Amino acid sequence: MAANRKTEQKSSIVEALSRAGRPLSVSELYEMARARTPSLGIATVYRNLKSMTENNVIQVVEMPGEVDRYELAGKDHHHHFHCRSCDRVYDVAGCVDVSRLTPTGFELQDHEIILYGNCPACGGGRPELG
Repeated sequence: MAANRKTEQKSSIVEALSRAGRPLSVSELYEMARARTPSLGIATVYRNLKSMTENNVIQVVEMPGEVDRYELAGKDHHHHFHCRSCDRVYDVAGCVDVSRLTPTGFELQDHEIILYGNCPACGGGRPELG
């Protein structure tokens, strides 16, 4: 029975990440996963996040000065947009060529670009014209 419960709990976490379509903080993930599995505890969420990260099911999205977020692993390289009003983080598809920014003689190994502003729900949308 315990194995089934763990499977249900992990499934609830994966489903929450999939439904959200964006990186979630532990508190966001906990609330969304509890909608499917009301008995889910916060300690279980942390334990499953650790296990699922180690097994490359999910990956950590680190934001400077912020709590970590989590998203499903296996996505193409992408960056993130952090809404300063609601504190949500969204995926930004694609990437720009940053190799030209690398100083001569340096070896670029990785990069992360984070955009900051307001999402459409917080007033970040463009005003309608006409």
